[in-house]
Amino acid sequence: MPVNEGTLDRVIRIVLGLVLISLVFLGPKTPWGWIGLLPLMTGIAGRCGLYAILGIRTCPLNAKKD
Repeated sequence: MPVNEGTLDRVIRIVLGLVLISLVFLGPKTPWGWIGLLPLMTGIAGRCGLYAILGIRTCPLNAKKD
């Protein structure tokens, strides 16, 4: 499966996911923090299903090599 997330997008998703998951253990200790698994996993994989459906790419296209 091709990657459809750019480097900055992936870093933001990973950081956001880790921050949300930390809410489960620190701060308000709410189970809603587990929602952070979604951005964390998509950031690690580099592929977002919603981006694929909407045809969005934040990853620059690779130049064709002849």
